This record gives sequence, structure tokens and C-alpha cells, in this order.
Amino acid sequence: MPLYVAEPPPTTSPTPAEQGSAGPGSAGLRTVRIGFVGLSDCAPILVARAQGFDTRHGLRLLPQREPSWAGLRDGLLQGGLDAAHCLYGMPFGLHLGIGGPRHPMAILMGLSSNGQGIVFSQRLLDAGVVDGASLAAAIRAGNRPFTFAQTFPTGTHAMWLSYWLASHGIDPGRDIRTTTVPPPQMVARLLDGSIDGCCVGEPWPAAAEVHGAGRTIVRSEAIWPNHPEKVLCARARLVRETPDVARALIATMLDACRHLDTPDGRREAARLIAHPDYVDVPLSTLEPRFLAGLAGIDGPLAVDPDNGAGESAADAPAAGLRFFDGGRVTYPWRSDGMWFLTQFARWGLLPEGTDIAATAAEVQQESLYREAALLCGVASPPDGLRDALLCDGQRWDPRDPAAYAEGFVIHA
Repeated sequence: MPLYVAEPPPTTSPTPAEQGSAGPGSAGLRTVRIGFVGLSDCAPILVARAQGFDTRHGLRLLPQREPSWAGLRDGLLQGGLDAAHCLYGMPFGLHLGIGGPRHPMAILMGLSSNGQGIVFSQRLLDAGVVDGASLAAAIRAGNRPFTFAQTFPTGTHAMWLSYWLASHGIDPGRDIRTTTVPPPQMVARLLDGSIDGCCVGEPWPAAAEVHGAGRTIVRSEAIWPNHPEKVLCARARLVRETPDVARALIATMLDACRHLDTPDGRREAARLIAHPDYVDVPLSTLEPRFLAGLAGIDGPLAVDPDNGAGESAADAPAAGLRFFDGGRVTYPWRSDGMWFLTQFARWGLLPEGTDIAATAAEVQQESLYREAALLCGVASPPDGLRDALLCDGQRWDPRDPAAYAEGFVIHA
């Protein structure tokens, strides 16, 4: 199957995103099939198409919704997708062959920051387990085993959940059961009692509250303020064989991400992605947290000021979803990739002998991003390394990743 397909004749009515960039001359564009999972932070993919940012850079995007991260992975690896909206960490798992064959991968840029949540089921809340401390106490008291869900074993949700649990003295590999559930199924699993909690991206924490299935206990930016979340990824062959297309794809997404960090762009995007062809939730469920925290937009924080869980709005960063933030979100920071690799090492996932710094440098396409950013008038940092302070008081210093990975009291 060729990497790029000819422009197909229209066979059905266009979706809202397709309506935006259809027009004369589209037959000469390079068509790129780009996958996404139904989450609020898939917005750059759909906005790029709807606003015509793709055609500006000589591309025609074909967004394809996948039912799960596993489905998206298979689409990438089997050739049905050329690129994808992807969990940070997931491309590194594929690149290193964690849990399956090794497939060289490339992270082209960041797509979003923040916007995820850890949710406790209503059943857990009714039992008085309302935060990390009370969960730890219930485990120490010998209560029944608790089951928590994440969305992909090497993805962000697995890492946020494990990190947050460990910050409360809970060993995620021994003290609880974990399972993998696709994001759109989380609310149903909370309602039927098969899971006690989960870590998942918006709008599913909001939907859990709307349906009485549970409550957001902590939002991800309280774990790591302005953390890296989703990326634009592809197989490494796309960069190797068609760097011009990869560069144009980065430029397209830079335009989309910049548009999304404006009030009007964010409101338009909320209406677009709530559509049944995309995230498929009521706008009233998706919009409040999608708009929260952006300058010029009035919206509630992802955790209510009094949520009954001992956390007030002042206890966590008033950030919310970010897509651009002057290029800080979109730059493929080498240190961000290194952090995920340190967590793989912490939980016993990293293959023995892996060079963390070299692996991050291989996957993160910093040079290609800088070229595209220059074309778009987007500033790049002088260095691809940045440190961070996380919720347990541990400072992430990318200059010594091995020491950082070995410094955790709770580990595999």
C-alpha cells in the first residue's frame, strides 16, 4: 500500500472538518491519512482540516477516528495511517519494542498539554474514599482489591496514574489492579462497577460527572504543571523518505495549535469536535473544561472549587488545556521524551541497556520541527532540555536521567 493515496472522489456528505478545506485545486495536494482518538485534545487534527491549514502547506488531511489507542497503533504500523494524534510515551514503547515487535518511530511535535483527569467511581466516593490519602488508608485496612483503568500501558494515562498513586505511598504494581480501557468506554465501566477509578483525557472525566458515574479527584496539571500530553507521531520512514511532507505536516499543525489558543478559535473548535463524527458528546459536557483557563475565556477549572476530595481550586495550577502557548507546547522537547523513558525504567518496562538520552534524541524530531517553525514564524528554544517539579516534590533534571529513574522509593 503506498504511503500517500490519490485524492478519492467524494462518496458521502462531508463531515464538518471536511467542509472547511474542500475547494478548487485540491486534487494536486499530498493526501495524508491522520488518525485520532475521540478526546478533546484531538482538536488540532480537526481544526487543521476545517480551517484549511493543511491546503496552505500543500497537504490534504484525511482525519480518521479510531476506537482505541490500540486501534490507532495498528493503523500506524499496518500502513492504514500516515501519522496520528498520539499519547506521549506510546511512540517510545513502539520504538523500543515494549510488548511487541520494534517499529522505529518519530515524534514530530507536541499537540497538547494538560487536560487529563483521575476519576474515582461514585461507589468509591460513597464508601468514603475521596482522595489519595483515603485510598491509601483503605488499602492498608485490607479492603477489597481496587481496580483502576488507564488507556494504554506505555501511554500518558498509565504514567500519570502510577506517578500519582506512588506519591501517596501506593504501589501501582502491587497494591491495586490495573486494566486497559479505551477512553470512550470509561464512563460505562465506572457505572457498571468493573473499575473503581481511572485516568483518562477530557471530555470523559466531565462525562463521568454528568452521568453520575464518578468525580474528578485530581487533574493532571496538578501532577505536573503544564505537562506534555499528546504528540504528532509517525513511523520513522515518513521522515526518512518524505521529509518535505513531514515538515509540511508540522507547519500545518503549528497553525492549528496557534489558532486553538485564541478564544474564538477555542470556541469554534469545541462545537466542531463535539460532533457525532468525532468525540460525540454534548457540547454542554465538553465545552466548559475545554475552555477553562485560557486567557480571555471564562470557564470553570477541571476540578470544582469544592469537590469533596480535599482539593480546592487554589491547590492546583489554573492551567487547563494548552495547544500552543507561544510554541512551548508544540516543541518536541528531548527532555520530555527522556522523562517518559525514566518512568518506563521505574516500572520495569525499559529494555536493559537502553540509552535514555540517545533514544529520546533519535525519536524527537527537533531539527525538522525547527525548520517548520521557522517557516511559520514560531520561536524555538535554544536547547531541547527543561526541568520540572512534580507533585511529590521530586525535581526532574534531564541532565542525569539514570539517577532520577533510580531515585524513587516506590518502583517495580
